[in-house]
Amino acid sequence: MSLPRVDPPPFPPPYPPGNPRFGSGDAVRVRPGIAPGHIRTPWYLRGKTGVVERVCGAFGKPEELAYGRDGGRVPLYRVRFTMQEVWGGKASRPDDTIDAEIFEHWLEAADAP
Repeated sequence: MSLPRVDPPPFPPPYPPGNPRFGSGDAVRVRPGIAPGHIRTPWYLRGKTGVVERVCGAFGKPEELAYGRDGGRVPLYRVRFTMQEVWGGKASRPDDTIDAEIFEHWLEAADAP
């Protein structure tokens, strides 16, 4: 699999980044699990591998905020995926990319078991 090239943005995040586990250029995989309730991670990206394009900042955990609870602040990342990775052989333009913003608790290192 060929991951897309990512150049870090030439500026810091506009919001405090918290203590991010990943940085620009890191290969990550979206956790494949499911969770009850409000989830801000697209189904079609779960289990897929991409590259962190940038750290967007730290924000409230959406699964907790949806129920009026304070889940603390969690780093949010913009992650870039190739169409080949997302759609496999059905991708009409496999080298095109899509970026998605995904919270840290839905990400793991790409080489994690």
